[in-house]
Amino acid sequence: MTTDETTSTKAYAFLLIPGFSTLGFSCALDCLSLANHHPSGRKFYSWRLISEDGAPVTAYNGVRVEVDAALPELARNETLVVCAGEKAGAGSTKTILNWLRRETRKGMDYGALSSGTYTLALAGLIGGKRVTTHWEYKTALGEMLPDVIMEDTIYSIDGRVFTTAGGAASMDLMLYRVREDYGTDIATWVADQMVYTVPRAHSQGQRMSLQSRPEVRNAKLLLAMQIMENNLEDPLRPDEISSVVNLSTRQLERLFAKYLATSPKRYYLHLRLEKARNLLRQTDLSVTDVCVACGFQSLSHFSKSYRAAFGNPPGMEASDGKVLWSDTGKR
Repeated sequence: MTTDETTSTKAYAFLLIPGFSTLGFSCALDCLSLANHHPSGRKFYSWRLISEDGAPVTAYNGVRVEVDAALPELARNETLVVCAGEKAGAGSTKTILNWLRRETRKGMDYGALSSGTYTLALAGLIGGKRVTTHWEYKTALGEMLPDVIMEDTIYSIDGRVFTTAGGAASMDLMLYRVREDYGTDIATWVADQMVYTVPRAHSQGQRMSLQSRPEVRNAKLLLAMQIMENNLEDPLRPDEISSVVNLSTRQLERLFAKYLATSPKRYYLHLRLEKARNLLRQTDLSVTDVCVACGFQSLSHFSKSYRAAFGNPPGMEASDGKVLWSDTGKR
């Protein structure tokens, strides 16, 4: 980097979408703020907060955040960050999407925290890009936007586009950017201030791996569980799974009972129903489409199983107010 690049102040613009995650936003912003408290006394970063109309924005937990401007014209050297959470689709209005398209054409770096990835997708800004989002929303985004390359990582960088799973992962992304901007010493100082001794690489998985879960101690059981997770749309028969892990069906049943207090059939059904619930809450897919996507041959069987697991039929999920991806916020 040149001297100008290492000494100039880097500018950020955070667009807050109603329902955004305060944890992801705070982790990102605090990295920049703490850098400005470095003993050198230099101001490394500046930022401004933006909303559609300039009014305060309410996060998913009810916290209201004041902003500095209503969709202003950005400078080419500003970095744009879209912060979202629940109901990202409903908050991604045509006005916001048009503004995003116009501003990003200037050639700036831009990215998203958590489900802000979906806002960028609606604006047509991440087609063909490698991106990530919170693991709970990954399936829904992949189903609706097949041209997007989804990565199961805490953050992803593809050219001038960056995305993160949100939460604490926003801290990892921003520490990476601080290191790229001003070097390892500054980034390490910021991490120490945050008492974050081991920042994670972008390739880190979002959830604790099966191998790391204390309740799972058997290699064959781990393999069976992974096979199930990888085959939700076209479920395998119990004997097919047993054959792959070189056990009898009865032996596999004993492993599930010993370590997980359930049967392979029930565990597999639980995985498929969880996927179904995420798709129903986070997409506009019909109940029939979700039924097929989760490997159910019969709509009546799907509905009966769903009601038994969650207390409501699948068609009622749209009425609970937690739809994430809907463009209108309605079904």
